[in-house]
Amino acid sequence: MHRTSVLRRSLMSLAAVALAAGCTSQGTGGDGAKPPAASGSPSKAPSAPATATPAADDAKPPAPSPGTPGAQTAEPRVLMKEGTETEQVRELQARLRQIGHFHRSPTAFYGSMTAKAVSGFQRKGGLSATGSVDETTWQRLLGLTRTPTADELRPATTNTLDTPDPRCMEGRVLCISKESRTLAWMVDGTVVAAMDVRFGSENTPTREGTFSVGWKAKEWESTLYHTPMPYAMFFSGGQAVHYSSDFAARGYNGASHGCVNVRDKKKIASVFAQVKVGDKVVVHW
Repeated sequence: MHRTSVLRRSLMSLAAVALAAGCTSQGTGGDGAKPPAASGSPSKAPSAPATATPAADDAKPPAPSPGTPGAQTAEPRVLMKEGTETEQVRELQARLRQIGHFHRSPTAFYGSMTAKAVSGFQRKGGLSATGSVDETTWQRLLGLTRTPTADELRPATTNTLDTPDPRCMEGRVLCISKESRTLAWMVDGTVVAAMDVRFGSENTPTREGTFSVGWKAKEWESTLYHTPMPYAMFFSGGQAVHYSSDFAARGYNGASHGCVNVRDKKKIASVFAQVKVGDKVVVHW
């Protein structure tokens, strides 16, 4: 009986000590857990420290740094660039040719010459001279040019035909321009056919002036240089307009011995069949 009374007094003493020490579910500070809200009362989130509350400006998302997506306005979409080969490139070249930025026949292939022409157009228009055609460049070009004709898209010559010499405007004339390196077969001021040509070197220049076709030979070989001269139409001594396989192969890397070389065999064959002995030949700058 005495032992039971002692044990009961010991337990009561321990409970009193626990209450005095605060060992309950209620915390004694910010680190303690908060007791659950009473049933039927709205729960309330713990208040964050005052220093953790951001100011209004701090709450905005930071501006993107350069080089990250969204840092700058998206660049216009590129439509054509070096290596592109499409009919749109052919139209591009024809339109650039209309305003003097491209000086060859459209090929539909976007090479270094086209890129250079585009850069020049962009630079002149105050655009970024990238050499590639983006939507901004294309729209600017469309606004400054007209829809190319079939002849502009696929012209008869690589070089741009020169303005005909006044002497070429009447009758049947082989009108040959050293300036544009072209030959135009004209009848009464109208161009019937046109082709690229090359001339003699400085040592064997092609003579300039007004001549006439003296004689023709479909197959001929030079008696001086022993080279073939198919579809030859002689107009000044030994000088003639004729097809040149060397011109067809090497282009303007070579020169004639004074003759007017043509590289398109089909075209010169057609003109040869039309030209008559006595027709006029004009060689001019």
